[in-house]
Amino acid sequence: MSRNIIITGASGNLGSAVVEKFKREGYHIITLTHPSKDEFIEEADDSYEVDVTNEEEVQAFVTEFQLQYGELDALALLVGGFSMGGFDKTSQEDIQKMFQLNFFSAFHLVRGFLPIMKKQQKGTFLFVGARPALELSSAPDMLAYSLSKRLVITLTEILGEEIKDSPIRSHVFVPSIIDTPLNRKSMPDADFTKWVRADEIAEAMHYAVNTSALRNMTFKLYGEV
Repeated sequence: MSRNIIITGASGNLGSAVVEKFKREGYHIITLTHPSKDEFIEEADDSYEVDVTNEEEVQAFVTEFQLQYGELDALALLVGGFSMGGFDKTSQEDIQKMFQLNFFSAFHLVRGFLPIMKKQQKGTFLFVGARPALELSSAPDMLAYSLSKRLVITLTEILGEEIKDSPIRSHVFVPSIIDTPLNRKSMPDADFTKWVRADEIAEAMHYAVNTSALRNMTFKLYGEV
């Protein structure tokens, strides 16, 4: 029987690494791409155009998934965005944008698939947090981003309470600076060898999904930064 994993944000640097890792390990890869973007994920077994920030579109996909696949082994919630700006430069619109991209993109899918995982009595949720949401020293300079990622981390904690007496698991992965071409371009003088690599995060996610002894963990993936 195929092991199914849904991956959002699969075209990004982290998403590509997660797709590659789970594909290599024999998972059936189902990716969700944004309808307005021309995205093709070569390694995906199946791909659906779904705006994961839209509650109705997500619910329609959940219904389709149940008809097509039945069971879900893992849900990797990798869609997200980043913004700089402190109190003096952060508007309500800025915060709402970050909440849509980072929080609601995860919340809608959790709400849709939690009943399925409860019914099948298995499954793992994989979230992505951010270091400034845990260590607040740099949070004031990226206020909207930090608030939204803090909300994601809180969501994983509340979900952990909801599923604590079941085999379902929820993990959040908190990277520092991920080694990506964009980050290298924006910080050309940095020591890239100290950053965490996307493939290292993907390895951690696969390990978490396949290690039942790990329950509702926060993985701090800071490299040497």
